[in-house]
Amino acid sequence: MSASKPPAVLVVDDDKSVCDIISGELAGQGYKTVVAGNGREALDYLKGCASRPGLILLDLMMPVMTGWEFRKAQQSDPELAAIPVAIITGMPGMEKKAEAIGAVDVLCKPSRVEELTALVSRFCK
Repeated sequence: MSASKPPAVLVVDDDKSVCDIISGELAGQGYKTVVAGNGREALDYLKGCASRPGLILLDLMMPVMTGWEFRKAQQSDPELAAIPVAIITGMPGMEKKAEAIGAVDVLCKPSRVEELTALVSRFCK
């Protein structure tokens, strides 16, 4: 009996080093990641991908399209709205703002590996 692959995690952040760290940690746990440098790239990926990610890790402050703008566009698209989003941010105290946009969790940069993998495992088993 073969186990199905867990869904990918979409990491949306303009900081390449953050993306590399998250992708490396998750790869070590057996998860596939896809990286987008801003909200526009993330939306383009989501509209063209064959299978939806299990979770989106979303930075809020990015050029081209911010995380706030991405989330608004995602929520208005019935095909994308159900994909859970967790906020990754360097700004402390974002829990209430993240809750207001329907985020499932908030990870502060830098987050502990255990927090990251626990979050991802909730949505990408």
